[in-house]
Parts: sequence; structure tokens; C-alpha cells
Amino acid sequence: MRLLVVNAGSSSLKLSVLGDDGDVEAATTVDRWEGAGHLAPLEEFLGRCGPVDAVGHRVVHGGPRHSAPVVVDDLLVVYLDSISHLAPLHQPRALGGIRAVRDVLGDDVPAVACFDTAFHATLPPAAATYAVPREWNERWGLRRYGFHGLSHAYAARRGAELVGGGPEEMRTVTCHLGAGASLAAVRNGRSVDTTMGFTPLAGLVMNTRPGTLDPGLLLWLIQHGDVPPAELKDVLEHHAGLKGLSDTSGDLRDVLAGREAGDPACALAFDVYLHRLVREAAAMTAATAGLDLLVLTGGVGERSWQVREALGDGLAHLGVALDPAANRAAIGDAEISAPGAAARTVVVTAREDLEIHRQVLALLSGTR
Repeated sequence: MRLLVVNAGSSSLKLSVLGDDGDVEAATTVDRWEGAGHLAPLEEFLGRCGPVDAVGHRVVHGGPRHSAPVVVDDLLVVYLDSISHLAPLHQPRALGGIRAVRDVLGDDVPAVACFDTAFHATLPPAAATYAVPREWNERWGLRRYGFHGLSHAYAARRGAELVGGGPEEMRTVTCHLGAGASLAAVRNGRSVDTTMGFTPLAGLVMNTRPGTLDPGLLLWLIQHGDVPPAELKDVLEHHAGLKGLSDTSGDLRDVLAGREAGDPACALAFDVYLHRLVREAAAMTAATAGLDLLVLTGGVGERSWQVREALGDGLAHLGVALDPAANRAAIGDAEISAPGAAARTVVVTAREDLEIHRQVLALLSGTR
């Protein structure tokens, strides 16, 4: 089976064709994709790479209804559109990708939606439930959904392979660190806790998002700071986090450059980022009841030896120890543990496309 994997981001469109064994046969990124009606890049790509047998779409949110991959049909599209308010930056773009592919390929090629929230559907009620009036939870379906699930699922499985085990055998903390960032506690191969919640604003400090905040602070800003809700939303999504603290772009590379140049704002931003990362990573080990494996993935997790080094130092009391040379040299999938470390540490290249490939093949072959 040749599978077309479609990942529609907030501004870009990533396309790849994977063969039976998951090898990438063709790939492209459209940096400025205009949405559902922008068919030319898709047509050009498929014209180059030839026919495909199925399509796998990355969809950020499955809502309360979908906790596993599902074949795309008209009813699914209507439902996903109805829950766009749960992920207003990403859900409409994913729907645009679904519509564009259907326009180009028609209905003869089966398509499957794979959800970033699905991996965290296994959170136990104690971890998923908000302590607000029960009526609110029931009326509005409030719960901690969690995100980056496709990345966390792949990272847990691939990380275990690198150290010669299976994810069901290990107490694992996966760290998806990029512009958006989250952690997952994985036990017996299942997500039992995660740092993001009802929205992707919660948890770690990110490039432009603040992570978890005191809700009373937000109420104070609205009531006493006269900050309009629309402005508050814009700041929390686009102007907080590393960007807000450092007055840089928010890209960690810019923050590190400023820190090395002696900029105190960048130094503080990095310290805040690391404080939250270490604290939340340690909290995840409470959910897994210990730590056997720490996995780092995503742009920062894969490329920033400084973050990996600082995280390893911060988790030393949990048995994490890194080999300095291996940490600095790591490229692609690699173990960076110090010899004899009680908890193993690995770097894994983010491959949501391979997780989508696995899920689509399992669903269409009836083995899920």
C-alpha cells in the first residue's frame, strides 16, 4: 500500500508518500498553503509521485467522540467542523486538507483521520477530570484532552526499540519539545498523564504560549487590568512564553543566542523554560510510578543539547544521567545515557507520519 500522509499546519501543508514498510518515497512542504481551495500544490505533488492507495490525515482534535482513527466520510467532516472551536488554529486547516484531497482524488481512495488527542483518551478519570462543578463537566464535555498524541505514541514505541524493549515493558516519559511542547507519562504503552489539557495552552512554557497559569491571574487581568478577552486570547496564543519573556521571536535558538550574548531577559526566559520542563517531567514520573526511559523528540528535543543537558541534570535524582559527548553528538535516533544510568535517555526523530502509517494500515486491514 502506498499511503499519502497529509499534515496541514497553521500555515503550511506537509505531504509525503510512504510505502508498505514506511519508507518515504516522496515528500514536500508547501510553506504558504492557502487552504481547501489551494489545490495546485497537491495536484503537482501527486502528479510527480504517482497514484496512492490510501490517505492518512493528521487531525489535531477528535473531540469526545473519537478516540481512535476513523475512515473519513461526510458525517465525520461535519462533526469535525462542529468542534473546530476546540482547536481554532488547527482544526479548520486539517479540514481544509481533507477537503482538498477529496477534491483531487475523489471518493475512490479511502482516507483515514488520525487524531492527536486519541493517544491520551486512556488517561484515567483522576487525571482527565477538572475540579469544577460536575454539571459544567457534563454539560460542556470538559476534560483534559492532551495533544501531540501521534508524536508521543511514536516516540514511546521507537524509544523503547532503541534500548531493546517494548513500550508496554517500560515506565516512560516522552518529551515533545518544539514551538509547541508537551510531555506524556506512558505506562504499559498507554498514556496515563500529560501536560496539555482542554486546550494546547496548558503545561510547559512554549515559544509563544505561556503554559499553565493561575486562572486567578487571568481573571485579575480581565477585571482589574481592563484587558479585553480578545486581546488576552491573542497574547496567550502568540505573544507570551519565550517570546514574551525575552523580547525575541520566541524561537529557542534566538533565546540561547541572547543568553550567550549576556542578555538578562533571555537568560531568565531560558531559566523559566527549564524550571517548568524539569518540574513537569518529574511530575510525569509520579504518574508512571518511576522512570525507566526518558525520550526527547521535536525540534528542540532533537537539536538542543543544552536543553537535554539541563533536563538531565534536573532529573538526576530520578536516575537520569547523560553522556556529555553522546548528548552533544546526537543526530537522529540515538541513546545519550551515561553508562550505568538507572534511567535510559534517548533522542528520537519526530515521525508522526510513521505513526499515521501504522494506524491507517491497522484500521484498513482490520487489525486495529
